[in-house]
Amino acid sequence: MKLSRIISNQNGTSRKQASALIASGAIAIDGLRCHEPGREVTAFATVTRNGRIIQQGITAHYLMMNKPAGILSATSDPVHTTVIDLINSPTINNLHIAGRLDRASTGLLILTNDGQWSRRLTDPHLKKPKIYRVSTAGPITPETKKHFADGIWFDYEQLRTSPARLEVLGANFARVTIYEGRYHQIKRMFHAVGNRVTALHREQMGTITLDHTLPPGGYRPLTSGEVCSVTDKITAVKTKCGKASRR
Repeated sequence: MKLSRIISNQNGTSRKQASALIASGAIAIDGLRCHEPGREVTAFATVTRNGRIIQQGITAHYLMMNKPAGILSATSDPVHTTVIDLINSPTINNLHIAGRLDRASTGLLILTNDGQWSRRLTDPHLKKPKIYRVSTAGPITPETKKHFADGIWFDYEQLRTSPARLEVLGANFARVTIYEGRYHQIKRMFHAVGNRVTALHREQMGTITLDHTLPPGGYRPLTSGEVCSVTDKITAVKTKCGKASRR
């Protein structure tokens, strides 16, 4: 929301008066005076008028979880246990999932209340890699690597997937890197070449790698470096995620 709108939302303050207040230096964002009425201000910023709080910034939360199998990647469900149900902290609210995993899949899951940040992590146009460890029912043929590199045609969407990297680790075991996040993408890619995924485990999103010390269901706050790796710049981020749960 623009700063001028935040100020004009106060009782008795017109948009013209808000702009004049901002120009006079009476308004500060996170303690720094701002003279730009058009400055975009997030919900995480504290805005003051002559030292009086107009908007109290909320705390940004960024969590990494090692998702276990059988848990739903959802914020709520009337039947199944969700990943939110595993978060044992009354101070963490309004989380959403940045890049879901299906119920059977395991591994790296990112939860946050910062929508702009999560969009940058998952936006396919930014080509951030997503790396998975995959087990298959049948042997992985030499041709599969080329098919993945060329892209797999999906009839339903009438499109070809972006080139994917396949690293064969064993007869029925591989590491796959994709740059999209289409519905059941890796399972459908293997199905298209006549194979079936029996286990899928996400290891990495962008440069954020699953902490190997986290047991299934465990979680921890992202480090400031991990948070800033998504925005591609060093920023002061207010994080308060409590103690890590290693369950």
